[in-house]
Amino acid sequence: MFTGIITDMGEIRAVERRGDLRVRIGTGYDMARVDLGASIACDGVCLTVVDKGADWFDVDVSAETVSKSNLGTWAEGRRVNLERSLKVGDELGGHIVSGHVDGLAEVVAIRDEGDSTRVTLRAPDGLARYIAPKGSVALNGTSLTVNEVEGTEFGINFIPHTKQVTTWGRTEMGDLVNLEIDTLARYVARLQEAG
Repeated sequence: MFTGIITDMGEIRAVERRGDLRVRIGTGYDMARVDLGASIACDGVCLTVVDKGADWFDVDVSAETVSKSNLGTWAEGRRVNLERSLKVGDELGGHIVSGHVDGLAEVVAIRDEGDSTRVTLRAPDGLARYIAPKGSVALNGTSLTVNEVEGTEFGINFIPHTKQVTTWGRTEMGDLVNLEIDTLARYVARLQEAG
């Protein structure tokens, strides 16, 4: 489990295409304190550390994960949002995030509002119904509050701090970002279907 509070921006150092993808990610984490088998959310996708060095770790990315996320577009030099998994007693600063991406949202508009940036995204039809104004979503692993929703489009506001410490300062029109729906929204919708 994660909170959607990004604690490092890693950099893709290598991508090796095999049956699965093997990706090497450079990090500022103290890797001596990260065990093999640990979970790290990489752009919002929960991945397992399968090898490591002083300032890097390797993960394997399955074909299923590639099909549901933007990880298939990862290339050397790309920056990615990183978050280590929660420990009992950690502060829950964002919302509960599983690291199981539901699909991709497309950036359809970007505009500055003062020092902040408003980004409008389009969700897939099957996921848009789970997104509500003032609700939470995780986008590329970042816990964010939804400002408004209109059909399949929804708006997010990024403050300067978020743009500085995450990859959101590099966002461009047409980017496809990993979208994880809030778990609570998913269960509420399921209960409504059953009732």
